[in-house]
Order: sequence, then structure tokens, then C-alpha cells
Amino acid sequence: MASSDLEAGVSRRRRKNRLSALLVLAAGLLLFAAAAGVLYLALRPVTLKIAVGPPGSDDQKLIQALAQTFARDKLSVRLAPISTEGATESIALLKDGKTDLAVARGDLDLPADAESTAILRKNVVVLWAPSGLPAKGGKKPPAPKIKAIEDLAGHRVGVIGRTQANVVLLRVILKESGVDPDKVTVAQFGTGQLAELARDPTIDAYMAVGPLNSKITSEAIALTAKARGEPKFLPIDVSEAIAQRHPLYEAEEIPGSTFSSSPARPEDKIDTVSVNHLIVARKSLSETAVAGFVRQLFTVRPQIAREVPEAAKIEKPDTDKDAALPAHPGAAAYIDGTERTFLERYSDYFWLVILILSGLGSAGAWLRHYLKSDEREQNTRHRERLLQMIAKVRETQSPDELAAMQHEVDGILRDALNGYDDGAIEEGDLSAFGLALEQFHHAVVDRRVAIATSAPDDLPRMRAL
Repeated sequence: MASSDLEAGVSRRRRKNRLSALLVLAAGLLLFAAAAGVLYLALRPVTLKIAVGPPGSDDQKLIQALAQTFARDKLSVRLAPISTEGATESIALLKDGKTDLAVARGDLDLPADAESTAILRKNVVVLWAPSGLPAKGGKKPPAPKIKAIEDLAGHRVGVIGRTQANVVLLRVILKESGVDPDKVTVAQFGTGQLAELARDPTIDAYMAVGPLNSKITSEAIALTAKARGEPKFLPIDVSEAIAQRHPLYEAEEIPGSTFSSSPARPEDKIDTVSVNHLIVARKSLSETAVAGFVRQLFTVRPQIAREVPEAAKIEKPDTDKDAALPAHPGAAAYIDGTERTFLERYSDYFWLVILILSGLGSAGAWLRHYLKSDEREQNTRHRERLLQMIAKVRETQSPDELAAMQHEVDGILRDALNGYDDGAIEEGDLSAFGLALEQFHHAVVDRRVAIATSAPDDLPRMRAL
């Protein structure tokens, strides 16, 4: 084999090796980029939009405190508050898919697939009627005209808050108490109209819905007491029946002196009903995101409560499947301890990566086999050439031809060893090649002896070779 042929073979092999290396490098970079992308998507913070209102309310202050804490602590779930005019607008945004979460009462017109993630507080119903101002110089306080809910028929009730949900709740209470709701007139007043409410002489009773420590309810009671006399609180004796027939409501008690201790308002505990104030989400929202949000919420709750006392009232939602407003699967998973771990959540991706690696390995092996096919064919030709030269050695009469053939075999050997280093030649093939090479050398030695015996004069020259 000519030296130029050997050099050309080596050059081709080097080009193929470079191409193989580049392809392996490209596949490795592609796999690394895919793995990095999956890891980035899995670990990057998730931002959930949450609608809350009205501006300046305790709800909004609480959500803002949560958002700031989540961001400051660099937690995996972040909050982006959306300010609204109230719960009705927040629910509208949730229905339109413009927010992920919304703060609202459980008895509002929620989307059909709305589910709870957390209970912010319980809003209780407070019903009272004025007793009337005592006459000048009189010491005995006047007796109230309305002493129970049953006395509200034919009278006018002032309801604090513009939401229709309060009116619906009042009608439920009246109906369950045996009062025809159509015989009770309702007038709604905004939270900024408490003074107007207290001065209105046509109002015979009042209703407020809010937390037990509601400043609005306490202020309304104080204003009506000053303008119309001490309040007569109206207990809801059928609170248990209401809770059974209307699962969105619960039976509660208002402890004595809740709204004032001097004088005590009320003087003793009274029965009432409550409705949950919630953070709700649509069922389609990611379970992983909701579970992370709820976990963080209850983790930072003690910390937030030091800044916003309302946070201490946050409770876990009911995870029973027959709950009136079911808990979101993500929230239920955290509460019930069935939340999936990182490996469980992304096991499918891990198996996919393993399959991809396996496929790339098989493809790489095939590619390597394909790219080395010329070298394997060349090794076969080298071996056949070596066998041919063994036969030729036994017939040659010239020491110069033996030297030329040895030189050619040296090139073949060098080429074979390079192919072995490149992986084109297996160890078994190299052993077979070594056997043929050994036979060649034995043949050369024998032939030199034979030539030297037949031509003694040429011995010095052969030894020099």
C-alpha cells in the first residue's frame, strides 16, 4: 500500500472523528439545554394574581402583607394583588379568567367550578333594634318595640353594605324564623353612610354582616345607640336549622360584650349565623401552585399576624368531599398530607429524560458504528493484504522486496493501531490482525534464511538490512 493511500485513510478517519465528536457534543448540549429548561420551569417562582377589595380594607391590607412576605422571603409562589371595588368585582374577574384567586364571601355568586383555598375569617350576622331614647327626666329606659325577629313583619330593616348577598341572607333568616320576607322592607346603606343610617327615623331594625371585631359593626351600633337608644339584639334562634338547610351558612354565637364592654353590648351571648370569607380559585388552577400557596400561607401566618392581626383568623378549608364549597385539590392535598413530593410530581419528566438518554445512546452507538464502517472495511483490506504478502514473501528472491513489504506492513500496523484507538477496530479483530502479523514476520525470517542459504554472497547485505 502506498504512503499516500495511508495518509489519505488517516485524513478521512480524522475528519470522521471530528464529525462524530461534533455530533456527540451537539447532542450533549441539546440534552443539557432540555434538562436546564425543565429544571428552570420546575423551580422558577409561580406568580398568582389575586383580586381583593375595596381599597384600604382589612382584606386588602392582609393580601398586600402576604404578597410582600412571599416576595421578601423569595418563596416559590408569589402574589400579584389586583385592587377591586369589592367582592362582587373580584368574583367577576375570576369568572372572566382575569385573576387566579379572589377574596370573597362563600354565599356570593361564585363560578360553578370555584373552590376554596383558605378561610380568611367568619362573618357573623348582627341584628338589632333601637329601644328609643328615654324621655327627658325619665330614669326608666323605654321598652323596645321589636324584641325578636318575629316582630320584624311590617317594619323596615336597614342593611349595612351594598352587596345583594346580605339581602338574600336576611330573607333566609326571616323565612326560617317564620316571617314572610315580602312583609319586611329592606333599605341598604353603604359602609360610609353609617351616620345617615343612624339618623333615619324610618328604620326599625338594623343588620350588619362582618367579623366579630368589625369596626364598621361596632361603629354602627354606637351611632344608632346614640341617635335611637340602646340596641336590643335579636337572636337567631333557628341558626342550627339554617345551617342544616343552607350549608353555606353556619351556626355561631356572639359572646357578651363583643361590641362594647361599658355598657355591655350585648349583655349576654346570642345565637346567630355566619358565612365564611374565603380565598377562592377555579378548579382548573394548578394543584401544585395552590398547594404551594396554601403551604406558604399557613407557614407565614404567625409572622403576618404580628403586623396584621386579621391573619390570626385564617383557617383551613373543609376538605370533605360533600362540603358546600369544596376545597381545591391542591389545598386539600396540603391539608390532608397527600401533597406530592418534587420527585413524585416530575417523575414522568425524569423517565422521559432517561428514555431520551437511552435513545441518544442508541443513536450515538449506531452513528459511531456507521462512521467507523470505512475503517472496519479498511482493516479487513489490511488483513487480506497481509495474508497476500505472507504468500508473496515465500516466493520472493529479493531482500529489497522483503524490506519494502516490511515497510508497508509497518504502515498497515500503524493504521490498525490508530483504528483500534478510535474504536473502529474491536479487540478481537486486533488479535486476529496480530496473529496474521506474527505469521508475516515468521515468513520473512524464514525467507531471509532461505535467501541467505542460497546466496552466501548476499548475506552481509541482508544483515545490513
